Amino acid sequence: MIIDKDENITIITQEKLSVTALVKAIESSYDKFKNHHIIVSLTTIKPISLQDIIEFLRVSNTHRSDNKSFVIITDKVNLDEMPDELVVVPTMQEAYDMIEMEDIERDLGF
Repeated sequence: MIIDKDENITIITQEKLSVTALVKAIESSYDKFKNHHIIVSLTTIKPISLQDIIEFLRVSNTHRSDNKSFVIITDKVNLDEMPDELVVVPTMQEAYDMIEMEDIERDLGF
């Protein structure tokens, strides 16, 4: 897992871990980036299943309950099949856009 920081955003890129191992690694080191928005890039995983994406549900819900964004990047799934509780986008730019929109919604009290 590769971790990069961009101001108040932590970008986690999957390298060689399985999705389950990646989720466990994120949960075990969560205190390091719990105060930042999180982007998880799964662009190197082929193929990726709906079940793989659902593995992130618990950590996403925890993070979002603290008013922080949690966005997953992959273009290898049908976005219409994704659960509403998870934010999944196909590109890094859309991940940044989603965080910006969620920040605006939080500022407005939605």
